[in-house]
Amino acid sequence: MRDIFGIPESNEKKKQRISRENRKKGRAGEEITRMNYAIRGYQVTRTGRGSDFHVTKRDVLGRVVDRKDIEVKTGNSPLSELQEETKKRERGRYRVERVEPPPFFYQDL
Repeated sequence: MRDIFGIPESNEKKKQRISRENRKKGRAGEEITRMNYAIRGYQVTRTGRGSDFHVTKRDVLGRVVDRKDIEVKTGNSPLSELQEETKKRERGRYRVERVEPPPFFYQDL
């Protein structure tokens, strides 16, 4: 990529730009997933380690009907070691959601 003067960007700048774009894309994927679960009646809580969200669905009396740990991945990004361990430990409760947000959702205009 080149700047407005036609000067090509350095490798360091290119890596920073790609990293910034990947973060935006990841946040967009998380937001889409959060909205999808909220629309379906789940209570969505942000977690910090091993997964992105903890979702819980309750019945009319407030009893827990369904609960899951959700890890959101965009593109071909792999699971980290911690995520792999959490997936093994939580077996039926851990889901990896692969999302591809539309480009206009995360790119600057």
